[in-house]
Amino acid sequence: MEQNTKIEYRRVGDFMIPNLILSPEEAKVRLGKWGMMHKDYMLKHKKVTVAIMTAEGRFWQYLAEVDKQAEEMFSRLVSDMANAEGVSEKLKAEDQMLWVQRMMNIEARAREIIYEELIYV
Repeated sequence: MEQNTKIEYRRVGDFMIPNLILSPEEAKVRLGKWGMMHKDYMLKHKKVTVAIMTAEGRFWQYLAEVDKQAEEMFSRLVSDMANAEGVSEKLKAEDQMLWVQRMMNIEARAREIIYEELIYV
């Protein structure tokens, strides 16, 4: 497989800027909340890693995988915590406000775990 290594440039003021185009695989990637948060963190704190991964064409797929892992982890954590703490449909039917309060607390704790283990690393 032969790669096209010719780089085209455009002039912006006194500078020549390369015309960079996403590969078809990268263009298809749609990031969710978790992937966007991790991208922002990486761009601020891991610039060299981002540059290397981008040059190798791996950055967007990596972000998509983090997004998928975080979403699955969030669902699993919320479900496991709710079961462990007895937050059920029965409680929802009996006392909706208590159920909402406890579910919001569970979701906040699950988010904190995901931030610590996947997003801000």
